[in-house]
Amino acid sequence: MNSPDTVLVVEDDAGIRDLMASALSFAGFDVQLAEDVPQALTHLAQRPPDVMVLDVGLPGGDGFEVLQLIRSRGVTVPVLFLTSRDAIEDRVRGFKLGGDDYVTKPFSVVEVTARLQALIRRSRGSAGAAADDGILRYADLELDDKRHTVRRGGETVDLSPTEFRLLHYLLSHPGHVMTRSQILEAVWQYDFGGDSVVVERFVSNLRRKLDHGREPLIHTVRGIGYSLRRPAS
Repeated sequence: MNSPDTVLVVEDDAGIRDLMASALSFAGFDVQLAEDVPQALTHLAQRPPDVMVLDVGLPGGDGFEVLQLIRSRGVTVPVLFLTSRDAIEDRVRGFKLGGDDYVTKPFSVVEVTARLQALIRRSRGSAGAAADDGILRYADLELDDKRHTVRRGGETVDLSPTEFRLLHYLLSHPGHVMTRSQILEAVWQYDFGGDSVVVERFVSNLRRKLDHGREPLIHTVRGIGYSLRRPAS
């Protein structure tokens, strides 16, 4: 029998924390709870979860700082932000730091559960199969699906789990124009209601990490989406 997926809920509001614990336990999760930053870091050190719900406003530091810290330590657990902030700037900041999803309060526990399940599916490599040797190559770009590494021009490129899945999808369709809705469905496996800022932010992050003065490989097709191709000579 498979063990249940573990979710760490980091939320300082006791009512919301208890609600999440009940709903997620009912959905089959093994739930860990933390009400502040030190408790969250203790849980992560002792038993890393399969997925994490992280409130932005926390005593002893905000959720953005927590995410930045754990990503700097190499922790790749998928993170869903839970917050009362609905500004685009906050959402963009969360994605830029390596967050995977964002839900604003008040929220539906059914929706949060569905999003967490989608994050776990994505983190387990359901975005698609790689080449026979587990490596996708294009130009001087190389993605090793088995080792979960990316290299360009022989140099290692550090990507978040979502950035890795996005690049994997584009590398699986070189030369094709992929629409934003296709990317959302394939990479996020969840309907974001046409919120293109999600795709735009991750593509921007991916370009910044891959290019570094090199010729760009990810190109915008205005009004449609993105294409992985060599620059026109």
